[in-house]
Amino acid sequence: MEIKIDRLENIHDAAQKFISNIGSNKVFAFNGNMGAGKTTFIKAICEGMGVKETVNSPTFAIVNEYETSDKKIIYHFDCYRINKIQEAIDLGADEYLSSGNLCFIEWSENIAPLLPDSVINVNIEEVVNGGRNVLIF
Repeated sequence: MEIKIDRLENIHDAAQKFISNIGSNKVFAFNGNMGAGKTTFIKAICEGMGVKETVNSPTFAIVNEYETSDKKIIYHFDCYRINKIQEAIDLGADEYLSSGNLCFIEWSENIAPLLPDSVINVNIEEVVNGGRNVLIF
């Protein structure tokens, strides 16, 4: 599936399209270059799901927890600073990933051995006009 974001003002429409296609999937690996918009898109998804608190990158905390308007839990990971898989294990990544709650993971390649087979990859690519293509597979 592909979602096009031609300009930032349309990101919430793109997020709603993403939300409507989540289905029963729980773990999503957001991939893209630094500055591609992974955090911005996750923020729009969380807002679209009714998260009222501020959504930002958990760069230093590694994982943030949000609650949706219908009381579902979302875990938002930023694994950029994870250098060894043991660091992820020590923070309880296994438990988060197997919790049955939604998990949105940035820089998932740093914890690849811990990801379930059912992980959905979400690639965000920058396009020349400043827009983004979101590829979900």
